[in-house]
Amino acid sequence: MKPILPALSGPEQLRGLDHDELLQLCSELREEIISTVSDTGGHLGASLGVIELTVALHSSYESPRDKIIWDVGHQAYVHKLLTGRLDRFPTLRQKGGLAGFPKRSESEHDMFGVGHASTAVSAALGYAAARDARGEDHKVVAIVGDGALTGGLAFEGLNNAGQASTDMLVVLNDNKMSISPNVGGLARYLTLITSDEFYTRFEREVWKLLGVMPRGQQAQKLAGRVKEGLKNLVVPTILFEELGFSYFGPIDGHDLGLLRRTFAHVSKLRGPVFVHVVTEKGKGYSFAEQDDQRYHGVGAFDKAEGVKTKTAKVPSWTRVFSDALLELAADDERIHAVTAAMPSGTGVGTFQEVHPDRSWDVGIAEQHAVTFAAGLACRGLRPVCAIYSTFLQRAVDQVIHDVALQKLPVVFAIDRAGVVGEDGPTHHGVFDLTFMRMVPGMVVMAPSDENELRRMLATALGHDDGPVALRYPRGSALGIEVDATIEPIPLGRSRTLRDGEDLAILAVGSMVVPSLAAAERLEKAGLTIEVIDMRFVKPLDEDRLADVWSRHRLVLTVEENALAGGFGSAVLEWCERHDAAEAPRVVCHGIGDTFQDQASRAELLADLKLDADGIAEVAEAALVQMGASGAERSAS
Repeated sequence: MKPILPALSGPEQLRGLDHDELLQLCSELREEIISTVSDTGGHLGASLGVIELTVALHSSYESPRDKIIWDVGHQAYVHKLLTGRLDRFPTLRQKGGLAGFPKRSESEHDMFGVGHASTAVSAALGYAAARDARGEDHKVVAIVGDGALTGGLAFEGLNNAGQASTDMLVVLNDNKMSISPNVGGLARYLTLITSDEFYTRFEREVWKLLGVMPRGQQAQKLAGRVKEGLKNLVVPTILFEELGFSYFGPIDGHDLGLLRRTFAHVSKLRGPVFVHVVTEKGKGYSFAEQDDQRYHGVGAFDKAEGVKTKTAKVPSWTRVFSDALLELAADDERIHAVTAAMPSGTGVGTFQEVHPDRSWDVGIAEQHAVTFAAGLACRGLRPVCAIYSTFLQRAVDQVIHDVALQKLPVVFAIDRAGVVGEDGPTHHGVFDLTFMRMVPGMVVMAPSDENELRRMLATALGHDDGPVALRYPRGSALGIEVDATIEPIPLGRSRTLRDGEDLAILAVGSMVVPSLAAAERLEKAGLTIEVIDMRFVKPLDEDRLADVWSRHRLVLTVEENALAGGFGSAVLEWCERHDAAEAPRVVCHGIGDTFQDQASRAELLADLKLDADGIAEVAEAALVQMGASGAERSAS
């Protein structure tokens, strides 16, 4: 049969295809996704699991007139292919290419920009309410993963949608997984619905009985018509019904015909409707079916051989943190690890294996994770809350109100701090220095190498007078040999790594090594550059700053964070409080007032001039300007 996908320019063409042609299209989509993601990397398992579901949605609804809204968005590759982006699909997650998530500026079919979980129901309700207010007539559909339902925002949206009673459809994509296995009561509830022993045994025995009766096939056909009604009698669906939704399911998310019939039926109903669809993450690719965690998000791989486990020559920052946490916890039973659905991503998974009774995965619920950690701290434990920087943003209120206000010794291990690469602006962790530094009593520090990370974790766990934030980047660490023992660092103490007279660079965290390299480049031009690893963003090493102020006319601060409210701002604030007649000019270098798009981490750092060449360029320009303009303060 002639290929269908290459000739597909938009979802409206799906409505002209028959069932067999749609099935063929599903096969072509599966092959295209596997082939492309094996080259670009990306979220494979989730997208493979929703192929039939996405085809059913786009052949049943009229996007963009009807509004189809995805939660998280890592399962939206099929949606992108069905909405005219096949020619650009090889650029997925590459610099200047297609985003890895729905993005409103990319297509009229992308109704809501996403990247974090649990947002779709609230956004969809907003769309539905706006439709009603404007007197319009179209459908609104939200697709939510079962993992996203562990987030409180999803339930806030469901509660409000049921109360509002407006017309909208929520589709639950239940694959029993988010990134790591789902946890909690809701996950068990959904599993009960899809695997209730009484129902499945009862259904099987009745089916057999009907088959041996006279006109058994007709009886079985009739029974199929009441199957969903029977299921509603024997399986508890009260949760969604009580929220105000008409509940349908669970149904097979890979049965294209059943999905289309279901959507045709529910599209005629009034009020909020909930359709529960059961899918298999990684469907159609044997490697992904067998290991849905590994194939959730992957780098480039050989599609015939699958993803191969590699022994890294240099451990990741996450691995260094994980090993240090285990080492310190061996001597301190008060240490507990908390994460929000990311045990493997944050390194807490290893701790979980060794100390299952001291490890807590709370699901996609960062706000709960922080307040839960606060409760642990209230009873004398030392919780280490390991969360990606981009996701910790969702719990700022809890950090301030539940932890810092009560001066609780919670350690925030902030992974993926700074630019993270191909996942793009929803995942860059470039605000944590700002929102953690503003919190009264918060200690904020960033390591420049493996030993510094280990020592800072020990410092954090030994700090009894309030919370500590410890941030480190994505990717491989430096590969240096770690010390045999972990010694804490004196609070608020920096270290000078290189002496110089022409310029002082105050660098923090991931920017220390490229600042040293920049100083070496400038030395070839006859300049001597002092480089200081500040270590602490809060409290600042005021003695060191006073010394630098007494000896230099030009200071450059360098950080992998937003300039607004970050490390450079802290230095400028100190400078204003300790002004002197001969105060040096301070140039702040970091990330300006823009969101960064997707690209590799190296490409992003180069574009931001936060690699060695870029820092050297900024420093040299400041020196040239200093010679022309004299002492003043500025930011770059």
